[in-house]
Order: sequence, then C-alpha cells, then structure tokens
Amino acid sequence: MEPVAVARLGLGGLAQRRGFASTARRLDTYGFVGLGQMGYQMAKNLQAKLKPTDKVAIFDINRDAMKGLETEMKAAGAGGAAVELAASAFDASKDADTVITVLPEPQHVQGVYKSILTAALPQKDRVFVDCSTIDPSTSRQVAASVAEAGQGTFVDAPMSGGVVGATAGTLTFMLGAGEATVARVEAVLLHMGRKVLHCGEQGAGLSAKLANNYLLALNNIATAEAMNLGMRWGLDPKKLAGVINVSTGKCWPSEVNNPVRGVVETAPAGRDYRGGFGISLMKKDLRLAMVAAKEAGARMALADTAFGVYEAAEKLDECKGRDFSVVYRYLGGKEEKQE
Repeated sequence: MEPVAVARLGLGGLAQRRGFASTARRLDTYGFVGLGQMGYQMAKNLQAKLKPTDKVAIFDINRDAMKGLETEMKAAGAGGAAVELAASAFDASKDADTVITVLPEPQHVQGVYKSILTAALPQKDRVFVDCSTIDPSTSRQVAASVAEAGQGTFVDAPMSGGVVGATAGTLTFMLGAGEATVARVEAVLLHMGRKVLHCGEQGAGLSAKLANNYLLALNNIATAEAMNLGMRWGLDPKKLAGVINVSTGKCWPSEVNNPVRGVVETAPAGRDYRGGFGISLMKKDLRLAMVAAKEAGARMALADTAFGVYEAAEKLDECKGRDFSVVYRYLGGKEEKQE
C-alpha cells in the first residue's frame, strides 16, 4: 500500500524487461520463510511461476498457514514448482539456492538467520533475499553474519504495494545489493512483483524505503489537517482536494488516499478506513526511520510529533486496525457522508 513512483535506477531499465532472465543463473531450489499476509501471497506467486522441476520449501511458525498455502498451491493445478513443508527455517534453507524471508520485526530477522546459520548448514553459494522492513543497521549485521559463515550473499529487498500488490504480483522491490548479485536476485523478485529498483549496496533498499515512508507519514498527517481546516472554513472537500491536486500541496495522500470520505471513491476512507496500509505498520516504519536517522546523525524536526500522532491514534478503538489515513478521524475531522 505504501506508494513509490518507480523507475529503474542505474541499470538501464533491466528490471522491467524479463528477457534478460535467460542469461541469468537458473536456480531450482528455493526456501521461503514467513507466511504472513504479504509472504503468503508472495510465496504463492513464486511457486506458480517456477518450473515443475523446481522446488519450494516453505516454513512459518503458523502450521495452519503452511498447510493452507500447500492446499492452495496444489489446487491451482498443473504447473509450478513442487512444494515441501519444512520443519524449521533451517530445513527450508539447507538445500536451497535462494532463500527468501518476509518477517515482521528486526528481532525476528535476527532470530531466523541465527537459526539458519548453524554449523550443520551445508556450504553453498546461496543468495538470501530479505524482504522484511527493518532498520538498515540490523540488516547489515545479518549480512555480515551470512558472510562470516561463508554461506553466500545476503541482500535487502523491502517491497511496496501491500497485500493487494502481493496478491496480484505487482509489487515494487527496493533492492540493496552489489552489482554482481543484481541480475540473479531480479530474476527471483520478478516472479513476485513487477519492478525492481536497485538502490545501491546492501542496506540501501531499506534506506530508500524508510526515507520514502517517513515522507509519506508526514504528508498523510498534513493532508488530514489541511482537509479538516478547509472544511471547517466551509469549503467543499472535493473542490478543496481538486485545488490541492493541481497545486503545490499535491501528494499521494491528497490525490489517491484522501482521508475524507467521498473525495476518492476507492480510498479506505469510504470503507470506514478498512483495508489499505495499517496505522500500526506506518507507526512501525516511522519508528524504524527514526532509529536509522539517529544512527546517521540526520536531524528530523517533525519525527517525534508525527510518531506521537500515530501512537495516540492507534490506541483509540475507532482508529485501531484501520488504514493510516484514519488520523483524520483522530484529529476530529468531519465525517458526514458526502452526497
């Protein structure tokens, strides 16, 4: 759900052309760890687009999610890779050429990779692709542990597009990897998404995503405040949004995810803020951006205030579990039905 206007950075648009994959290294054994809302759909797309001679070993601490995914994969009919239910993250990874992880928090990423990188793991030129949204510092620490174990290469590839994009296979990945690994990883990511943006060396994908989402978090609050202000002055919300969206205040929250019901018919505001990018996820990304900014020595004058808004809003029953544009409700915005 987090929006990123995308164009391939620095490699001539290769990520948007699938033909190059014929020259990339062909991998046939995959491990997939983490079957939450995003990972479940990503693993499903990966398996469906691989060859029948390939294999995907899946693991999640939720056994029901594993069994449900296996059932869906088999019900899809002929084609796609063979599916194996692994007993652990280690078992999913031990034979894999490519291991994909999609996990909630930094501590989960650290724990999973600690369990994988044991002395029993066979030596192999693996590539570990972490699609979790965590802080760049933790990601670099895990990358170092992979390198020290001599088990291959670790790259970061956080994604944009939300559950809808994961289901449709239209995700955008922000890749942090060395040039030598880019083509190999792209071939895998394009089974689960539409675009890959190579942002730089390992850790750069996360830095790019967190910088973008920090800006999004602030734009969302500012849009909610501006819409509420204009409406309290008596302005029609659609006309106000129309002015903003052809003027210098235009942004994704004003144009696509407007927080006022009826302004954008497809926005979560029209569904009692259900669906979309959850307020808890925005709070998480904002917190991670603040951690990374402190490490980098970057001053962020609005970060604490913005975080306070999301934290307070999330605690209210009428805002909890809803799209992050629900801060409009927290700020006391008018919500009468638009005719």
